[in-house]
Amino acid sequence: MRDGWESEASNWAKFTRTPGHDSTHEEVNLPALLSLLPPPDGVTLDLGCGEGRLARVLRSLGYQVAGLDAAPTLVRLTASHENPVPAVLADAAALPFRDEAFGLVVAYMSLHDMDAMPQAVAEVGRVLSRGGRLCAAIPHPVNSAGSFPAHDEDAPFTIEGSYLDQAPADWVADWGGITMTFHSEHRPLEAYSQALEAAGLLIEAIREPRPSEERVTRRPSQRRWQRIPMALHLRAVKG
Repeated sequence: MRDGWESEASNWAKFTRTPGHDSTHEEVNLPALLSLLPPPDGVTLDLGCGEGRLARVLRSLGYQVAGLDAAPTLVRLTASHENPVPAVLADAAALPFRDEAFGLVVAYMSLHDMDAMPQAVAEVGRVLSRGGRLCAAIPHPVNSAGSFPAHDEDAPFTIEGSYLDQAPADWVADWGGITMTFHSEHRPLEAYSQALEAAGLLIEAIREPRPSEERVTRRPSQRRWQRIPMALHLRAVKG
């Protein structure tokens, strides 16, 4: 998946930096994530920072942020933005940081894109200080296991294959003339829970955000996501 995201880095930057293209991020997922964050305290690691959009938001809110990604182009895009954020090119499963270096790690829509997710979560546990927290968001495992056949608000949702088995979950999207392939993997919720457990991280909060009525009024096709969770957000603490 690392190579896949490197190949799509330029398309991803065009997509994320075009206002209105990622309304789900702007209206649903980003507010849900921000609601789970503890106040700024020490240094925050943006794990799988992509082209830096979340890191820039966090800095604007007073967090001291460093980004990390395994795709060289994404790291360059983060560090060379007009509002640059320091970023490191490294493998999330082998973080180049000392033990207990961070009070907060944020993995926003990135853990499902990592080839070695359990090892990455173990590294999060290592670099978090005692009482430090991981705030993470992923496509909901129910979502990544199936699909709607249509955008109708009452369209049925079907699990394709097995929910319980891990499997590639690549998909192609076309927004406003920008076509890109998302490289990711479906994993059941248990896989993430076991990784957190092994890393010594205790889940404090879980959220399954849904589109607001105002959003659904503007985008009626979004009503189907009021029945099936699109994303899962969680906050976990290191004891």
